[in-house]
Amino acid sequence: MPRGNMPRQPSRSGRQDAIRSAKPVVSKQTPAQPNARRRSAEPGNAPKSKAANKSAPTKKSDASSTYDSLNPERIRQIISGLDRMYPGATCALTHRSAWELLVATILSAQCTDVRVNMVTPILFEKYPTPQDFAALQPEQLEPDIRSTGFFRNKSKSVVGAARKIVSDFGGKVPETMDELLTLPGVARKTANVVLGTWFKKNEGVVVDTHVTRISRRLELSHHEDAQKIEQDLMQIIPRERWTDFSHEVIWHGRKLCVARNPQCADCAIEKLCHAADKTWSTVGIHKEAKP
Repeated sequence: MPRGNMPRQPSRSGRQDAIRSAKPVVSKQTPAQPNARRRSAEPGNAPKSKAANKSAPTKKSDASSTYDSLNPERIRQIISGLDRMYPGATCALTHRSAWELLVATILSAQCTDVRVNMVTPILFEKYPTPQDFAALQPEQLEPDIRSTGFFRNKSKSVVGAARKIVSDFGGKVPETMDELLTLPGVARKTANVVLGTWFKKNEGVVVDTHVTRISRRLELSHHEDAQKIEQDLMQIIPRERWTDFSHEVIWHGRKLCVARNPQCADCAIEKLCHAADKTWSTVGIHKEAKP
């Protein structure tokens, strides 16, 4: 045999052939994978399971979360819409003087303006001046105002106010809020009516049942107390508009935005109203818009 490398003899056990013939195991790990493992081990890089993705709540954009019912532009649009619907709106109570307006407003409590306007012409013809009322006993006035309801209390208020005006103010209705509030039967609502309508002084906002209901429907206030509603409205309505705003909202409550069957399809501010009891709506409903 020629000299050189001798061929290796096979092992009797066959182990060597098995090792030589076995295919090398190739790792599935690519060179980039070790880095990927290190990145996944870093905080915040843990892989998310499908179950975690399913259980995680989906954040939805909620338009109502950015809604501001007291946005100045919205307030301006409400006032503009009321102006268009009720141009030149004023007090519906018939009167020729501050005294007649004061008496009519006292009688209008828990009574319609239509009924009061049926009573006051006869009443003022019978008793033309505050002095004439001051000379009466409340019982004498009761038959003349019985149809307005609560006539006993109203008789005491009217006669008491007349006597106070004659004795303390020279027979003339006072022109300030503080003085008006000293008269029997006069609260802020009555004083605001007289000051705003007759004396053209915006000292407050008239809050009657219509203003209360519609202010809550329009989300201008969430209170039920008249004084708190007035304070809310005084914060958002320009002062020069307080009296006009009151008259327009009152007319709106009588003509269109009636309590039982609001005429929403004919309302110029329908798009600004989100009340739940609307009869027709092009906008969403808000739980806070309570009539």
